[in-house]
Amino acid sequence: MTLRQDWIQEFGEAYQLFGLPKLMGHVVGLLLASSKPLSLDDITSELGVSKGPVSQVMGRLRDHRLVHRHNKPGNRKDFYEADSDIFGHAFGNHAALLRGNLTLAKRFHKRLDGATKDEIVRPGKEEDLAAFTARIEEMEQFYSLMMKHLGAFMKEWDEVRGLQKSA
Repeated sequence: MTLRQDWIQEFGEAYQLFGLPKLMGHVVGLLLASSKPLSLDDITSELGVSKGPVSQVMGRLRDHRLVHRHNKPGNRKDFYEADSDIFGHAFGNHAALLRGNLTLAKRFHKRLDGATKDEIVRPGKEEDLAAFTARIEEMEQFYSLMMKHLGAFMKEWDEVRGLQKSA
């Protein structure tokens, strides 16, 4: 295998570790290794897969702002390339999932305040109330702190990218 093929293969495996389709990672890896936008035919040929699954993957990647579509004058095919801030967008997508955990913790923390003991714990398990309450509070603190740091990271990343663009 070539280094490029290893890159594409391992990028797919990395995506799989995040619970995403391996093919999605293969497509992203291929686009990152390509200097020009690729057509759906180029992508399917290089990866040895059929158009249907690749087309679906491209839709998801576009929805998450990781790739974008190009039209070439005089050519009816769509061409795709990695977004210029693919890593920032990927990070933002991941941060949105983490923000969902914070929202969940806040929502249940609020519900705990107005709930009766019987709504929270099973009869005879009153000792669970303190543990459950503490875990909800800890979850909210954890994700609040994480979001603070993720925001600071994205600000710094934007500054780095600004410096790279002007250099």
